[in-house]
Amino acid sequence: MKRIVILALAFAVAACGGTEEKTREVYRDPALSPDLPFSSAVVVGDVIYLSGEIGRAPGTTSVVEGGAGPQTRQIFENYEATLEKLGSGLEDIVKCTVFLEDMANYAAMNEAYAAAFPGDKPARSTMGVDGLALGAAVEIECLAVKS
Repeated sequence: MKRIVILALAFAVAACGGTEEKTREVYRDPALSPDLPFSSAVVVGDVIYLSGEIGRAPGTTSVVEGGAGPQTRQIFENYEATLEKLGSGLEDIVKCTVFLEDMANYAAMNEAYAAAFPGDKPARSTMGVDGLALGAAVEIECLAVKS
């Protein structure tokens, strides 16, 4: 029994990277106001933590018109630009969390989401919420793994 516990601990330490030092890289979209208290992405090791993104027009904090479908398309265009700066792409996204201001917009969001991932889709959770920043219809946050 003692031997099993020691082996389990050894595997746990190895899985966590042991004493290996993790690097941390922060990327911030230069178009964002310096007053906004977040980064666009933080990279730790091979994992890219993408901040929640709304469908803002590039270089602005104005949400594109047209509701959940066009905003979802814009979100993934914004993510594509961020990931490109980090040497990755949409195909490296492994998990998304979708926040919908109104679940009645699920179909419009889902259609645009599916278009962003023509092949295999990332794991995903979707939930309805009571309000989003700047009156957005949808916000999405994602995790990506560098290829």
